[in-house]
Amino acid sequence: MKAIVYTEFGPPDVLQLKEVEKPSPNKSEVLIKIYATAVAKEDPEMRASPGLNGLRRPKRSILGSYFAGEVEMVGNSTRQFRKGDQVFGSTFPGAGAYAEYLCMPEKGVLAAKPVNMTYEEAAAVPNGVLTALPYLRNKGKIQGGDRVLINGASGAVGTAAIQLANIMGLKLPGYAVPRI
Repeated sequence: MKAIVYTEFGPPDVLQLKEVEKPSPNKSEVLIKIYATAVAKEDPEMRASPGLNGLRRPKRSILGSYFAGEVEMVGNSTRQFRKGDQVFGSTFPGAGAYAEYLCMPEKGVLAAKPVNMTYEEAAAVPNGVLTALPYLRNKGKIQGGDRVLINGASGAVGTAAIQLANIMGLKLPGYAVPRI
């Protein structure tokens, strides 16, 4: 399979398109044919400097945390997904989505792709949601019925925070949020 690989830290030109071994799922994993991926803020940071992904050279040579694709094969103990299912998710804090195929644990950050979303749209969803959710739920300790002001909700995190707040039953002052 083909993948975007890097073996040393540096500028974007350390990235190379290479042929690498196609992964095979263990008993509790699914093999996903990747149709779309998203570049997250962390990807260029991991590529450019030691620390986040190794000290001397990258521990994981394939970047990419967010993806959307189709299940091609399932491990023999998986029950949630089947061959042909359209899925999206995140390898975070891992990597590996800048490739044609990716193995993910069935119980990982993986969900069925909504039928009304393109693969490209679905690959972009986890970035904002996975950042906003811990702040609303864990840091803010916000519960249904609480009032919350989300300031600067124009990017991935802010728009996800508004939708999550709506789903969580939070009151957003002066703002009506349609259910999606």
